[in-house]
Amino acid sequence: MVESNSTHRLPAGIWALGFVSLLMDVSSELIHSLLPVYLVSGLGASMLSVGLLEGAAEATALVVKVFSGGLSDWWGRRKPLALFGYGLGAASKPIFALASTLEPVIAARLIDRIGKGIRGAPRDALVADIAPPQMRGAAFGLRQSLDTVGAFLGPLLAMGLMLAWSNDFQAVFWVATIPAFLCVVVLMLGVQEPARSVTGPRINPIRRENLRRLSSAYWWVVGLGSVFTLARFSEAFLVLRAQQGGLDLAWVPLVLIVMNIFFAMGAYPCGRLADQMSHRTLLAGGLALLIGADLMLALDNQGPLLWAGVILWGLHMAMTQGLLATMVANNAPAELRATAFGLFYLMSGLSMLVASALAGFLWDTWGASATFMAGIFFSLIALLLLIKQKGFKPPG
Repeated sequence: MVESNSTHRLPAGIWALGFVSLLMDVSSELIHSLLPVYLVSGLGASMLSVGLLEGAAEATALVVKVFSGGLSDWWGRRKPLALFGYGLGAASKPIFALASTLEPVIAARLIDRIGKGIRGAPRDALVADIAPPQMRGAAFGLRQSLDTVGAFLGPLLAMGLMLAWSNDFQAVFWVATIPAFLCVVVLMLGVQEPARSVTGPRINPIRRENLRRLSSAYWWVVGLGSVFTLARFSEAFLVLRAQQGGLDLAWVPLVLIVMNIFFAMGAYPCGRLADQMSHRTLLAGGLALLIGADLMLALDNQGPLLWAGVILWGLHMAMTQGLLATMVANNAPAELRATAFGLFYLMSGLSMLVASALAGFLWDTWGASATFMAGIFFSLIALLLLIKQKGFKPPG
């Protein structure tokens, strides 16, 4: 059993999808690690504006996933939609470099997230289609791990370029276009979609009678994921917390670098654990880590407490993000898999909009500590949901 879960036995397409995610995350995080500071210090945006933009951007991506997921299931194809979504994300990157006012930045952020929304559900369904069922946790963990390698390489590159180029935001944003377009090439040439047998007429996967085929266990995962998202608002607030503590502008991306190093190191091992042990136990552990992270960040904005909070945040992500994707895949029929991912992301997107707007409002009104204490409150609600649902046992 251990041998069947080794990384060299995972199909090549899973590795290719992982490197696609890595390249796009290098590009996106190179920009996003600097964007909150650029918005506030360069363009004069308020904390509430940052929260609303981050929430609206992420919610846009997640809402679009419903429609791209439904279209993927109706069409019976995954790769073309994923390719279009990654292409749209790549096309948005030069807009950041050309923008000098708030409006083009908002437009670029939304276009980028629309691309993410189009590709997200078909790509995750493609991972589930390619991976052997008994290795889905490892497959999602590997993809998430490679994705997160990109998520810390991007801020690391941003930090180096900001130091080398005297805080020239636009020049750094231009560099982000290179890995974005490379990722489209890797997806085009390196991933082959498995043939799917389609019998009978095509069905509309988002019709009510078809959605009823999604089990109560699936909808429980959707509800739990929504509460998780309320507890885990945008990472932009981690960056702003460090800057508030006096971290120099060029070193601000270090926050996301540290967080994503621990995310990347933990994602694949936690994915393998998801194939072998109780999902609820792993989720509860992830929530405990998030509570610890929020407590550290509420107490201080510099020094050991700040960095302990950042590390715990990354470990929480490693333990929960690939696991939730595995749980969605395990509880959805194959012919509705992309739709199931899309609906999951829709509910998470609505929660992200509320969470990020609330985080910005609390920060502006009562200070940063109130934002992170709210994260603890919602984490405790999610933990209570886990404890109450004693009879739930997701397929492993």
